[in-house]
Amino acid sequence: MRVEDWFLTAAERGNPAYRLPDWCAGNRVVPLVHGAVYFARLVEEVRALRSGDHLFFTDWRGDTDERLCPDGPTVGELFGDAARRGVVVKGLMWRSHSDELSYSEDENRQLGDVVREAGGEVLLDERVRRTGSHHQKLVVLRHPDDTARDVAFAGGIDLCHSRRDDARHLGEPQALPMSRAYGDRPPWHDVQFEVRGPAVGMLDAVFRERWEDSHSLDPHNPAALLRDLISRADLVAGPLPEQPPEPDPAGPALVQVLRTYPAKRPPYPFAPRGERSVARGYAKALRRPARLVYLEDQYMWSPHIARLLADALRRSPQLHMVVVVPRYADVDGRFALPPNQVGRLQALNVCRKAAPDRVHVFDVENHEGIPVYVHAKVAVMDDTWACAGSANLNRRSWSHDSELSVAVLDETRDGREPTDPGGHGDEARTFARKLRLELMREHLDRAQGDDDDLVDPESAVRAFNAAADALDAWHRGGRVGPRPPGRLRPHRPERLPLLTKLWAVPVYRLVYDPDGRPWRDRLHDRW
Repeated sequence: MRVEDWFLTAAERGNPAYRLPDWCAGNRVVPLVHGAVYFARLVEEVRALRSGDHLFFTDWRGDTDERLCPDGPTVGELFGDAARRGVVVKGLMWRSHSDELSYSEDENRQLGDVVREAGGEVLLDERVRRTGSHHQKLVVLRHPDDTARDVAFAGGIDLCHSRRDDARHLGEPQALPMSRAYGDRPPWHDVQFEVRGPAVGMLDAVFRERWEDSHSLDPHNPAALLRDLISRADLVAGPLPEQPPEPDPAGPALVQVLRTYPAKRPPYPFAPRGERSVARGYAKALRRPARLVYLEDQYMWSPHIARLLADALRRSPQLHMVVVVPRYADVDGRFALPPNQVGRLQALNVCRKAAPDRVHVFDVENHEGIPVYVHAKVAVMDDTWACAGSANLNRRSWSHDSELSVAVLDETRDGREPTDPGGHGDEARTFARKLRLELMREHLDRAQGDDDDLVDPESAVRAFNAAADALDAWHRGGRVGPRPPGRLRPHRPERLPLLTKLWAVPVYRLVYDPDGRPWRDRLHDRW
């Protein structure tokens, strides 16, 4: 396997200001499927921090009172207790829009207040493109006196309400309001990566770049600025401790850190023209697979991204694409819902036009028949390249918001047939294959190890289609008799009337899925 065939080189990243390694070897990466699993690990690791250790985090939303385990602690208690023990706690939260717009400005501000009172520092960061957000979800824990204990968590899971669900997908009691289709406790499916080894140093540096950006934190909104002045909000980043040396090798995985930063004014010093390595990383990886692209995504929006998927399908006549998405958008309503629907309709039409019999799209429900909201952002290609992070498959995540994803190439081969799905000599890799099989087993109600028929891509596709068709037939037949095993249903997006499309399409393109690329790149349709 040539790493350069899958990972971006420095020139391909497209950001001359990038100063971190292109990738690093010697890492141990563990997928943490479900918020309950991730939160339990986070509590364990943060409670082990001692005075002088570092706790750095970035997030889109943070709820102070979110219980990370059934009996606590809450996010505020966990981070506040760490700060009181002498841990250096620093956080960057997106300032967000007001709660009246169903966002989280107050919650993010409250988390900052709690941590600050305990001796830490959390900044509300509005250094974004207009209508954009900071969407990265990262926690970095450093131990300057014992770097072997260093760990980072990166993926799709926010430190907030609704995320602490488990494999049963019954939702969590501290639920955020969503579309009525998801009930009072929306079931939630998500993935975070736990990373050890030299890549922790790279993720630490990603946080430090944002923290040390000298541009003003002042919000675009004058009312929010006035509120900051009245409340004496912290608008100046305090100094960070010296960065510890990178941890020693801890495992067999090569890791590449992929990011999105938009082109904006004033520019990011670490990405003056923006960075779209998430987009470029996916685009490069999609040139390689020949048998299976497995995706889980919250949106699966944008015909721009769908064209890359369609090109991969046309390039490889044996390639299947399996996509797991939410059944419904997270919002409903006459005006909020259609712009959410139109992007996926367009994207799926582009893919199905390229290979109608090789595009397989599913949504998920729990055993009570309640849809599960798929918030994961995961990709596995030919059981070789795997990726998870905060970036969705849409133009906003690939160009407009700040995003962070972790791509993994495992140096350990998986010897089960097919040993080389792509036929390029890359060979199946243990991490990517185990991640795909773990996700597939959950969706099929399979026990650990019950996946012999899922290793081969074509038989895996047949198993998914058969399970989804059986459960769909059971529902259509009035739910008579035993419920078939599995949680998959064929995904059938609702068609929109022409008059609805006339207003929903421009709203989707301008507001829901904007383009943060420089004009020259837009004109040439390049990332």
